[in-house]
Amino acid sequence: MQAVILAGGLATRMQPRTLTLPKAMLEVAGRPFAAWLLEALARSGYARVLFCIGHLGEQLRAYVGDGRAFGLSVDYSEDGPKLLGTAGALRRALGMLEPTFLVTYGDSYLPFDYSAPLCDLCAHPDALGTMSVFENRGQWDASNTRVEGDRVVSYEKGATAPDVTFIDYGAIALRREVVASLPEGEALGLDAVQTDLARRGRLRALVAHERFFEIGSEAGLAELSRRLEAQ
Repeated sequence: MQAVILAGGLATRMQPRTLTLPKAMLEVAGRPFAAWLLEALARSGYARVLFCIGHLGEQLRAYVGDGRAFGLSVDYSEDGPKLLGTAGALRRALGMLEPTFLVTYGDSYLPFDYSAPLCDLCAHPDALGTMSVFENRGQWDASNTRVEGDRVVSYEKGATAPDVTFIDYGAIALRREVVASLPEGEALGLDAVQTDLARRGRLRALVAHERFFEIGSEAGLAELSRRLEAQ
C-alpha cells in the first residue's frame, strides 16, 4: 500500500516558526511531527510513502531520508519553482503513484486505521475515491460534508446548511486516473477534486469515530502534544 503525504505548503498560520522550518518538522511531544505520522502509517500496514514537498522540503528529506528508520520506503516529489496546491502536487507526482493510494496531510494526525479508506476503495470498483469523514457538527472545525449512507453527496468549504454535519477527516483514497485527468502544471486544491467526485456520485464515505488532530495552529499543536504524551 502507498500513502501520499501532502507537505508542501507555506504554513503561514504557524509563522514565524515556519519561516525556517517546514510544518511537518514542528516538534510535537518531543519529536518532529513527521515521525509520529510515519509511525502511524507503518502501524496501519503501509510499506511505501511519497512526500509531496515544497517550502523548506529539503529539511524534511534530510530528516526522513529513505524511510528505513520508520520501517518504510519513502520517496519525494517536489513542487518545483512554484507551489502547486494539494491537487496540483499530486498531478506533478503522477508517475510515482500506484493505481490506488491514500492521501493525507503533513499536519494531520488521525487516530484511526489509515488503511481503511484504501481497503474500502479497492472493494468498490465503481467508486473513484473513498473519503474518511467525521460527524463533527461544527465542534472541531466548520463542517463541510453531506453524507447519505455510504456516499459523500456534497463537499463544500464553508457550508452552512443544517444537514451538513460531517467534516473531511483528512485521509482520502483515490484512483490514479482521477489525478491523471487534472491539468498539468496548474495550482489546484484537492477540495475541488473532492467536490467534483461527490457531485458525480463517485465518492464513498468511511466514517471515523474519534476526533482528528492537526498542527496548523498553536492550540492544535498543544492538544496533540498532550494526547501523544498521555499515550
